[in-house]
Amino acid sequence: MDLVTILSNVLAAATPLDQITTNGLSTLGTLTTPLLPPFLTNNPITDGFPWGEHNCTNTNPYTSGPDTGVIRTYDFTISRGILSPDGYEKEVILVNNQFPGPTIEAHWGDTIEVTVTNNITTDPEGTTIHWHGFLQQETQWMDGAPGFSQCPIPPEKSFTYRFHASLFGTSWYHAHYSAQYTDGAVGAMVVYGPSQEDYDIDIGPILLSDWFHTDYYSIVKTVMSPSPLPPRPMSDNNLIQGKMSFNCSTATDKIGKCSEDAGVAQFHFQSGKRHRLRLINTGADATQQFSIDDHSMTVIANDFVPVEPYDTNVVTLAVGQRTDVIVEATGDSKGAYWIRSNATCTSSNQPYALAALYYDDADLTALPKSSPWRYQNVGCDNDQLGQTVPLYSIDLGEPANTMVLDMTAGKNASGIWLWYINNSSFRTDYNEPILLLTKDGKTTYDDQPDWNVFDMGNSSSYRFVINNHTPKPHPMHLHGHNMYILDVGIGSWNGTIIRPTNPQRRDVQMVPSNGYLVVQADADNPGSWALHCHMVFHGSGGLAVDILERPAIIKDIQIPEDSYQLCKDWQAFSATGEVDQIDSGL
Repeated sequence: MDLVTILSNVLAAATPLDQITTNGLSTLGTLTTPLLPPFLTNNPITDGFPWGEHNCTNTNPYTSGPDTGVIRTYDFTISRGILSPDGYEKEVILVNNQFPGPTIEAHWGDTIEVTVTNNITTDPEGTTIHWHGFLQQETQWMDGAPGFSQCPIPPEKSFTYRFHASLFGTSWYHAHYSAQYTDGAVGAMVVYGPSQEDYDIDIGPILLSDWFHTDYYSIVKTVMSPSPLPPRPMSDNNLIQGKMSFNCSTATDKIGKCSEDAGVAQFHFQSGKRHRLRLINTGADATQQFSIDDHSMTVIANDFVPVEPYDTNVVTLAVGQRTDVIVEATGDSKGAYWIRSNATCTSSNQPYALAALYYDDADLTALPKSSPWRYQNVGCDNDQLGQTVPLYSIDLGEPANTMVLDMTAGKNASGIWLWYINNSSFRTDYNEPILLLTKDGKTTYDDQPDWNVFDMGNSSSYRFVINNHTPKPHPMHLHGHNMYILDVGIGSWNGTIIRPTNPQRRDVQMVPSNGYLVVQADADNPGSWALHCHMVFHGSGGLAVDILERPAIIKDIQIPEDSYQLCKDWQAFSATGEVDQIDSGL
């Protein structure tokens, strides 16, 4: 059966699955989802622009952003549950019993405070939450990367993250403990700030993700087992807002209870209005190609970087990337249109996700009949660097340190396929966060080669020439920074820099298979920062390094006692022998 036939069956079903069954307490993907803002979830600001005179073109967000003095507080409980996001019932890991998790909202310059409680007590395991894209300047211990900035949160313990919303736009949070977020521990973050482009309605975050019916631990166990060929996990479905009906007859695992009545996400447009959509690839492996039938999109931001607007019919997002677009509702006021997201650069049982877009007077009981755009499949590539121009211009400057990072893949002595950077496969130590070790006086990590520590010393900036000698692309994410993206391509870098007076900046960029990526970062954030592939199973196989930045300054950072207490709690839990780290742990 094709997708539209499956969805027609959903409409004809006497008892379609309800939202609680598919997505728990989340309302994302329903027509009752609140629009943004107009009120923040807590401590609402109902008027004015609290970021004052700061805007997209007059403020360097890395050095002189606002500070509103407002604290946005949230409480998250991480726990196991049973849901059927696409109709196939599976055990999931949830934030506040929601998939996707609750959306965090703040203004540019606010402080975000989230108390995370680990309630994974059945088959207990640790967890952390990473606040993707936030710089964590002066709060380096709040980044959420285990073995880098903190120990994991053990079961039945809590840890409070508190950090400054120094950048604005769209991002997400996710568990950063092995491949744990693949089972559902993800959510969106929206930081309101200035916009150079007017819009009338903020539709809010739209989360795109490949979906696996097998639990993450079983997949990782397969990936990290001896194999004659490199393992390549295949997703079962592709989701928009955590929803997309599944053809049960194609299930590769017949164990789970399956229904074809899950339905799809639904959205509403108001005729003649300009709508902001905040696209996020929260998946594990697949690049997403997003489009809306008969509607073009104006790109206004990539990751946390506002860019000069440009029009497109399709937006491509690697894992971890975000793109904000504005869409004018020029369709028929009685019309319904398909929203599409196609999973590429991956193996999938069902790579095509659909959602339904309804106008004011549309028949909500009817499926759209629109046709997709015809466009060239760009595969794994991001938009051309020459097309993406940051609104706030920053001159690149010469790097103080340049390093070549060579990516390879191969079997270890046990016959397990691993990923390597400069001939070393990464593995974290949950009990020994490098930030805390450096703070306490450790000066060299030569005795721990699998931690892949790259000590930048007192360099004021550094450039990485990343050569990918593998047949797979890799979305590379650098914690604690927005990278300058200098050049990307196939083969070897010839020294070209795209627009050195104002290169593209973002925190995730794809390095193509058998190609290169050249990035640069300002060493303005002393800390222990992960640079890793955001395809989670590549991360499991060790495709990561630790960028140790300004270690001499780290010794003077005042790290709160809570971080040390967390490690004491974790060490007590790990001493029970219940920690089963079968992969890199990142």
